[in-house]
Amino acid sequence: MLDSNKPFAQVNSSESEPIVQIENLTKTYGDVYAVDDVSLKIYQGEFFSLLGSSGCGKSTLLRMLAGFEQPTGGRIFLDGQDVTDLPPYERPLNIMLQSYALFPHMSVEDNIAFGLKQEGMPKAQRAERVAEMMHLVQIEKLAKRKPHQLSGGQKQRVALARSLAKHPKILLLDEPLGALDKKLREQTQFELVNIQERLGITFIVVTHDQEEAMTMSSRIALMNEGRVMQVDTPRRMYEYPSSRYAASFIGLINLFTGTVISQDGDDVLIDSEEAGGQLLVRHPQPLVAGMDITVAVRPEKVRIAPKIASQPNQLQGIIKEIAYLGDVSIYHVDLPSGKRVQFTQSNIQALAEQPITWDEQVNLTWQANSCSILVE
Repeated sequence: MLDSNKPFAQVNSSESEPIVQIENLTKTYGDVYAVDDVSLKIYQGEFFSLLGSSGCGKSTLLRMLAGFEQPTGGRIFLDGQDVTDLPPYERPLNIMLQSYALFPHMSVEDNIAFGLKQEGMPKAQRAERVAEMMHLVQIEKLAKRKPHQLSGGQKQRVALARSLAKHPKILLLDEPLGALDKKLREQTQFELVNIQERLGITFIVVTHDQEEAMTMSSRIALMNEGRVMQVDTPRRMYEYPSSRYAASFIGLINLFTGTVISQDGDDVLIDSEEAGGQLLVRHPQPLVAGMDITVAVRPEKVRIAPKIASQPNQLQGIIKEIAYLGDVSIYHVDLPSGKRVQFTQSNIQALAEQPITWDEQVNLTWQANSCSILVE
């Protein structure tokens, strides 16, 4: 994951105005809310992702930004201008579709030049811009080829070059890497970020792939059932999810229901029947004794350690499943309460004997500042 906190800090100052402002945007189809009262602010130079599962409303939101769908309610402002009722061609943005939508009868350079030609850009200037875009995405050698002569990754680069050729203030990308294989997709993620940073254009990307969003984004809006559940940097969304849904959607997570016993400063003591004892969490906000909460801890924060009497954050269980993923192994542990938890260990030495195996009893623990509290 890129360290996305730094670029966002540069664009989101108290003086900066959002380049995209969405106010109470709603889209209904009959009685169904595809987008339900969404408000967002996106700043100049951000790589902003709309993340969620299929049917959550992210593509509908993107299509309303592009002008392809008319909102049922709410307003859209782009660079300070109310564009809610403007057609797509009058908005200061461009869109790159998942299908790429290249013209099959045109060469690569003609596909890239199409929008510029439609705008009436002089031929010499047009050729210079096309050459600039082909160099940017490294497809100069493909200039004379037709789309049917290109691989999936090459088509993706042509579509990106065409989308960037008009130098839009905002580029919308709808599942831009969905047609690529895993290895090429991972490589292209970093290329997209580098291109976006070089040009300074605001990218707004729709994706269902959490790793893709975490890798590329300066901020993420996580959506579910037409609503925005959380807007945050990748690091904060992973470490401090705001809800059980956000915690479960981003990465692996262990969740324990419990009741607050007491709070001493930032230290909150919790009784959890699922965990089989007491949990201690570092939490700066005040909580009330007797309050029902959920403790969230990521598998990589959990480690095997000897049992220490009367110490919180200790679980005893039996290893039931082991998944070897190459760089790490994931262990599934059944607790006496019936709760199954997960922890991971890095595989540092090749072909080393695993220190733990199936049906082995283990004691698991983690630090108080390595978990978080969800209040819903």
